[in-house]
Parts: sequence; C-alpha cells; structure tokens
Amino acid sequence: MKRNYKVLLLLLLLAFASCSFTSKKFSNPDKDKLLIQIITFVLDQGHYNPIDLDDEFSEELFLDYINLLDPAKRYFYDSDYKEFEKYKYALDNQLKVTDITFFNVVNERLLKRIEEAKIIYKEVLSQPFDYTLQEVFDTDYEKSRYVRSPKQMKDRWRRQLKFSTLSNYDELYDQEKLAKEKDPTYVEKTEEQIEKESRESTLKSINVYYNDNIDDLKREDWFAGYVNTIVEEFDPHTYYLAPKGKEDFDQRMSGKLEGIGARLQKRMDYIKVVGLISGGPAWRGKELEVEDLIIKVKQEKEKYPIDIVGMSINDAIKYIKGPKGTKVTLTVKKVDGTIKDIVITRDVVELVETYAKSSIVNKDNRKFGVINLPAFYADFRDYENINAAKDVKKEIEHLKTEGMEGLVLDLRDNGGGSLPAVVEMAGLFIKEGPVVQVRSSGERKEVLKDKDKSIAWDGPLVILVNEISASASEIMSAAMQDYKRAIIIGGKQTYGKGTVQNVISLNKMLRSSTSTDLGALALTTQKYYRINGGSVQLEGVKSDVNVPGKFSFIDVGEKDKENPLPWDEISAAEYTPWKNYFDYERTISKSKERMRNNEQLKLIEKRAKWIKTKIDETVYSLNYEEYKAQLKFNLEDAKQFDAISEYKTSLIFDSHSYEKSLFTKDTTDLKEKRKRWHENLNQDVYVEEAINVLEDLKTSYSIKKVAATKVRD
Repeated sequence: MKRNYKVLLLLLLLAFASCSFTSKKFSNPDKDKLLIQIITFVLDQGHYNPIDLDDEFSEELFLDYINLLDPAKRYFYDSDYKEFEKYKYALDNQLKVTDITFFNVVNERLLKRIEEAKIIYKEVLSQPFDYTLQEVFDTDYEKSRYVRSPKQMKDRWRRQLKFSTLSNYDELYDQEKLAKEKDPTYVEKTEEQIEKESRESTLKSINVYYNDNIDDLKREDWFAGYVNTIVEEFDPHTYYLAPKGKEDFDQRMSGKLEGIGARLQKRMDYIKVVGLISGGPAWRGKELEVEDLIIKVKQEKEKYPIDIVGMSINDAIKYIKGPKGTKVTLTVKKVDGTIKDIVITRDVVELVETYAKSSIVNKDNRKFGVINLPAFYADFRDYENINAAKDVKKEIEHLKTEGMEGLVLDLRDNGGGSLPAVVEMAGLFIKEGPVVQVRSSGERKEVLKDKDKSIAWDGPLVILVNEISASASEIMSAAMQDYKRAIIIGGKQTYGKGTVQNVISLNKMLRSSTSTDLGALALTTQKYYRINGGSVQLEGVKSDVNVPGKFSFIDVGEKDKENPLPWDEISAAEYTPWKNYFDYERTISKSKERMRNNEQLKLIEKRAKWIKTKIDETVYSLNYEEYKAQLKFNLEDAKQFDAISEYKTSLIFDSHSYEKSLFTKDTTDLKEKRKRWHENLNQDVYVEEAINVLEDLKTSYSIKKVAATKVRD
C-alpha cells in the first residue's frame, strides 16, 4: 500500500507545515513538547480510527502508564498513587497544550523510589531466607494493592526476592545431591551454605539489572515509554519507535540477526517465547518452545545466571543475544509449571530460513505436497526476486514435476507480512478476481485483485492455520474460503488482526532539518476486509474443520489485546466461487467426523486444557518442601501427555528432486534441516488429516501429471 502511504504522508506534511518548528537544537523539555505536538497531530490526522482526547482517554492513559512503570507495585506507595490521581482526568488537556507536568512528577518520584529500592533489596538479601515457613507469593499483581508503609514495602520485596531465590536454592541443592551420587566421597555443602550461595546469585543478578540497565536509562528513554503508552491507547499495533528503537527496527529488517533465533515478547514481568525462526539455533535444539517463559540467562563463562524477571524486553535481549559460537543457558518455566535449563549455541540467523519450503508426501502410492510458509516476506528493494508468492509458485512447480495430486499450504504460526505478496499468492490458485478489500478512514474502499489469468495449481488445496496465524495469513485463508477454493483446517479461529500499519518518520514533520532525531511512529492507517465484506478484525477466520491445538484455551488473539479496533463489515466485492469441487461440504463433514474420533487430538485437547489450568495458577508456596513437591507433581502429571510426542503417521516425506540436487553442494546444512523437518511432519496429526482431506476432495476433472518444468531460481 505504498501509494496510500505516500498520500497520507503528503497530507500530514502539508497540514503540519504551518505549525512546524524551525531548525535549532532543542533542550530535553523542548524536544519532549515537540514530540508530543507531532505525535498527537499525526494520530489525530493519520490514524484509521482516531479517538477523542477526553476524560475517558485520560483515565486509561493514567492507569496504563502507572502500571507500565510499576506493574508489581514494588516502587510506588499508596500515598504516591493518591498524589498522582489528581492528574487522572487532566492528561487529555495537558497533551493538547503539550504540557508534560504529569510525566515530570511521576518520573521524578519513580527515580527516587528506585534509589530506595536499591537499599531495600540489598538489606533483604543480606539476611537468610527461612524456607520452612508457611507463606506464599502471588504473581497476579493486579490483585495487589499499593503498600502504605516502608515496612510493608520491605516485606513485598522480601517475598519477591525469596520467590526469585527459591529456584536458585533448588538448583544448587540438586547439584549437591547429584555430585554426591557421582562421587560418594564428595562432601556436600550444608543447607546454610546453599542458602547463602543462592542469595548471592540473586544479589548479583539484581545488581547487574540496576547497574547495567536501569542506571543507564536517560530521561529520553523514560519519556519514550510515556509516548508509547499514549499511542497504544489508539490500538495495539500503533507504537512509537524512539531513535534507538528505530535503529533496532532497521537492523531487524536487514535480514540477518545474531543470537538464538527466537521471537520474544514481554508478558507482565516475564519474557515469553512467541516464535522460533526455522533453522535457527533454538529451533535446531528442539528444547525451547513457544509459550516458554525465560526467567534467567547465564553466559558460558559466568558462574551465576542473571534473573531477567521484571526487565524490559530490550534489556533482557541484551543478555540473550550474543556473538556467533558463544553459548547461553536459559532457565525457562514451561507451560506445565516445570523449570528447565536449556543450553543454546548462538549463531547468525539469516531470514532466508523463514522462506517457503516444500516436501513430497507419499501415501498409498499417491503423491501429495506440503508447502510451509512461516511469513509473507518481501524485499521491496528487490521484490521481483525476493517475495513469498514467487517462492511458493516455484515450490508448486517443483511438486508438480514430482506428480503432486493435492497440496497442503501450511500457514500455522505465520504472523503475516506483505500485502502485495498475499494478493499475488492468492492468484496462484484462482483464475482472476478480488482477493481483499482495503479501506482508509473516510475514503471509499479499494478492491485488490488478481489480474493474472494463469493458475499455478488448480487441484485440491488444504490450508492449515492456528490461533496465531495472523494478518496476511488471514487474508489468504479468507479469500480461499470465500472462493470455496480450499478447505481450512485449524483452531476455532485465527488471530484476528484486520489492520494495516505504515511506519512514518517523525523527522519529516519538521519544516527543515534539525539536530533533533524524533524517531518514528508505526501507525494504523487502514483496515482490510474479506471479499464477502466481513472483517477478520477480532473474529479472525473460522476454520472449516475446527481441531484442538496447544493454543486452544490460551488468550493469544487480537481480542485479548488492549484497545483493539472493533469488528465491522462493508459491502461484498463481486466474485465467483470455485466450481471444480462437487463434494466440498461432504469432504468437510467427513473430516469433522474423523477428527471427533481421533485419539491423538483428544489427548492434545486434554493437554491444552491442562496447560490453561497451569497458566491460571498464580499463587506459589515459599516453603521449600511444598515448592519441591509441586515441581515433582507437575513433572509426573505431565507424563500423561508423553504419547503426544511419540505419535507417528504412516506417511513418507521426502525432498523433491531439485532440492536433492542442492544437497551435494550445500554448505548450510540444508539436508539436515530438511531431515529434521520431515521427522516433525511425520508426527503431525494435522498434516495427516490434511492429506486425508486431499484424498477426499474429488474434482470434476482428473488431476493431470505435468511434465518436468524448468524453474528459474
């Protein structure tokens, strides 16, 4: 949508010209006010659904910002909060006149409380913890109240630090027992020594957190957090990129990352794994999983790990990523409540690992194809050569050469990407016609169409999705569903992101160049709609065959985010459904019946419900015997689901001939990566059912095997 972005930017520049600042060097307060002026203007004029800056907005901003700064209520007192409350309904008026008094007051108080906290945690960790006491720690901070006295504050820190140290204590305790088992002459450390070492480990970790992270933050860093809270009131996908954040964003877009190959997200005090990059170190290791919570990080030459609970995600990433070849140990909390240390050797993760890949599937002397697409990628500097649609078409041709009779397009965990790429890709499966409708605020809708009459694949098609298939994945799935071109198999619904964002450089809002870098704003400028007129916003794409999965009972969708835009609908586009299948509905009915009676899926659903109960547990015992007993119970309880990972299909997966020709001259372990992938596919009950559906899909014409086609790479 580059054309719409350029029009928007031009309108913003023209509108802002009369009130823009002239070139000069700004002091911090002046720069902050300038940033507020530009941000509020761009939001009002450019956002798809600008909201009124009124008392309701002010209240939400107030609550969200205080919660951002002190989610665990370990800094502010009840008296602080009551003092701040006088601004609760005044922030809208402050923003309108670029008044930043609220930020100044809160920030000054926060810095003071942080200095006090440094004294508190050192005092707490200077005294032994008694793990025989019957007391608990609740990680649901929303239920906590602000403390009223220094005594209460110290006790809150004590429980938090005791909880953080408990896992250190347990780890050291187990190490001593193991050392004794290996060597009967080994003299075990006393419980007092173990307790002291565990506290020292926590102290070192928290010292590093404050000395290397919190103390390095400047006023502009704190102010960026305030600005980001303002813009996120508009919707969850509008966010501010401070100058340093913009640099990191540009680096991520460069196509090469150095680290473990995992996508991370802040969840309350924790750093959560939300995705693994195919081919990356974490993916190759098979131990780190989506939904794991990283609680500690240890470098290979360090004796003690760093506790990253409570850290900002940017600070935590500093410890997790690192040079190629170095090892990092992550202590993670699994979704079932167990704690595990995972050692990963860092490597250079090239985004080429996220490109489309395919496999031949042999079943009963018939051949099918699977194409896995982790993202709808595109390089707009070289779109003709690097885009997901081109690569998927290439894989289709390779599979057709092998005699493919049906195709599975796997979009599970695909978070979206390029809009032009998804429109072009949809055109690979239909003759021509609309793919998606896009609308900017106050403007007529735009229908994006496939105008290429050629079809890359006109045979049976199944699309696999799950609850975190989002954006472009939803466009693709919705279009194929509306055309009745494919059968969608997956969770109850996909993610539900029906919005489009553009990144706007705020420096372009200035009348002339200055020495001030204001960063950028990722701004929601449009909504997209299905060709039937409905939006995927919040509701996602409903699967034709609904199957349970690991995310079935976890709040991971757009509807579970703060301030999502509402669902709505527009008029339908003109399109003609696919006519070549005469048993579309019957095929869906047969698949549903198979899924209802599938023992593997029943076990997966049972585990998904069990995981939800573990996530909902927030109260933990600080008594070591009870803590240890709970860990043991979780480990034993989880064994009931071992059969899930032991499942094997009767399908045979193999690389196509062209890919095999690359193995002999490959230097990137391609053969081993494909072997790993094929092993995973052979345990995949969803792919197995997709192949069953392809068998059931009878077309009105016989699938013809095509002659070998030379594919340009």
